[in-house]
Amino acid sequence: MDKQQQQQLSLAKSSRQRCNEWIFQDIKSDITIEVNGGTYALHKFPLVSRSGRIRKLVAEHRDSGISRVELLNLPGGVETFELAAKFCYGVNFEITPSNVAQLCCVSDYLEMTEEFSKDNLSSRAEEYLESIVCKNLEMCVEVLQQCENLLPLADELKIVNRCIDAIASKACVEQIASSFSRLEYSSSGRLHMNRQAKCEGDWWIEDLSVIRIDLYQRVMTAMKCRGVRPESIGASLINYAQKELSKKSSLWNPSGQTKVDFLSTEHERLVVETIVSLIPVEKLAVPISFLFGLLRSAVMLDCSIGCRLDLERRIGSQLDIATLDELLIPSFRHAGDTLFDVETVQRILVNFCQQDDSEDDMDDASVFESDSPHSPSQTSLFKVSKLVDNYLAEIAPDANLKLAKFMAIAETLPTHARTIHDGLYRAIDIYLKSHQGLPDADKKKLCKLIDFQKLSQEAGAHAAQNERLPLQSIVQVLYLEQLRLRNALCCSYPDDDCKPVHQQSWRISSGALSAAMSPKDNYASLRRENRELKLELARMRMRLNDLEKDHVCMKRDMAKSGSRKFMTSFSKKIGKLSFFGNNSSRGSSSPSRQSYRTDSKVIQRTCASTE
Repeated sequence: MDKQQQQQLSLAKSSRQRCNEWIFQDIKSDITIEVNGGTYALHKFPLVSRSGRIRKLVAEHRDSGISRVELLNLPGGVETFELAAKFCYGVNFEITPSNVAQLCCVSDYLEMTEEFSKDNLSSRAEEYLESIVCKNLEMCVEVLQQCENLLPLADELKIVNRCIDAIASKACVEQIASSFSRLEYSSSGRLHMNRQAKCEGDWWIEDLSVIRIDLYQRVMTAMKCRGVRPESIGASLINYAQKELSKKSSLWNPSGQTKVDFLSTEHERLVVETIVSLIPVEKLAVPISFLFGLLRSAVMLDCSIGCRLDLERRIGSQLDIATLDELLIPSFRHAGDTLFDVETVQRILVNFCQQDDSEDDMDDASVFESDSPHSPSQTSLFKVSKLVDNYLAEIAPDANLKLAKFMAIAETLPTHARTIHDGLYRAIDIYLKSHQGLPDADKKKLCKLIDFQKLSQEAGAHAAQNERLPLQSIVQVLYLEQLRLRNALCCSYPDDDCKPVHQQSWRISSGALSAAMSPKDNYASLRRENRELKLELARMRMRLNDLEKDHVCMKRDMAKSGSRKFMTSFSKKIGKLSFFGNNSSRGSSSPSRQSYRTDSKVIQRTCASTE
């Protein structure tokens, strides 16, 4: 005899003992009810007076004198049937949050409605559910827990939906009340929110962590629709994940050095995918460390591709606040693979760059004409470039790391993201040191990633003596160091003629500055230079008009006077013209000055038309 049969026999025995306590002992039973292995010797009259289902079964077999009825798949099992039978016999018992869902379902199964008896079990249970349970959040949570074993009947009777709506409404009301309690008047008499005061409206977070994942998902969705704060929803997701995943996975271990169980259950995979789908769209609704933890678990549990891509996109949108330990995602593949998941990090970087480009692609021309040297996206690029260089230095010693993967990570960021290439040089040097058998062609290809003009003096001195670099790179470093030295000597002796060195040095520094500027900053600089050139062109046109007028006057003078008078007049006209500045004669009233003053509006119109 197996264990399940023993349990059924013990259950039947205990049910008979409990039944003998409240049934009529002096009246012989005339019907036997079988429920999930338990048998009850009862009486037809109290049962058929309350239950429409038992009445129909007895009526159908009246001629045969049926005395045994089996109730298959009765919701709630033996204990719930005992409560329903007690109600039929008029035995008092208490309706509580732990049994109201079962009573609603069993009353529907047994058809214990008002049609067969007044104040029947169905109406009693419904009244308690509406007037007591739905007014209290903790009771609703308890009822939802009981509904887990009563689906889909509990859904059909709207028990689950009513509890979920009540929880969402109660949480929303608590949040509003908490917000009002944090309002206070400032010294100037203005009403503002006290951010430092502790928010007391999220006490329900701990209560919801006991619900099964499918019901929890429906509760969170309802809360979003009711307008609960994204921060509160994020806090609830973190609390739920801590209880469901922290025991078996490395979700809360950013270093990823603990041994994990690869034979994870389907339940854990479902939890991760569900939580990812519930994360609010707002940035910073959950900390980035939580997103990295979910990504580690998603990779380890082999979650769906959509789940992992969603996490990578969310992380990429706020990668500038990530840390190196979070980015070092261990690889959970075969033994011949790299130590860290390089492909995932590369996709995160691509998402970051695409998000950065989408923010920069605006039609408003004022964005490109901004004079600010660094936009917010440029600042985030600088932070991410340092993070990527440190990441490359960490993964470079891996013997299984292929050159293509290493270069793919280094080339993901745009060229203007790095103002200094010291970090990239350090990572490449570590890679060359760990992969000494690399061919010279691959070394040259790898060193092309470094802009030696952007190396600091210390890094340049190290590179000049680095035997691991290709000869071409060492020569380039030595040439640049020589130019720096000559420029430093010229600055020490300003009387010497060192104009060519200044010009060369200016080209190098300006090239580095141009590379360090973002495309929109370069575009704004070009727009300003173009505007200045157009203005100068308009001025030259005005001077050309002055020349034409003077030329007409010269022809007129040549026709009226001899050659000597002509030369005198010609010298005077030449003295009045000024091609590169204003005339030094203060009392002059030449046509050139009058034309220049009267045609100032023409310059403005010319600039506007050429633009």
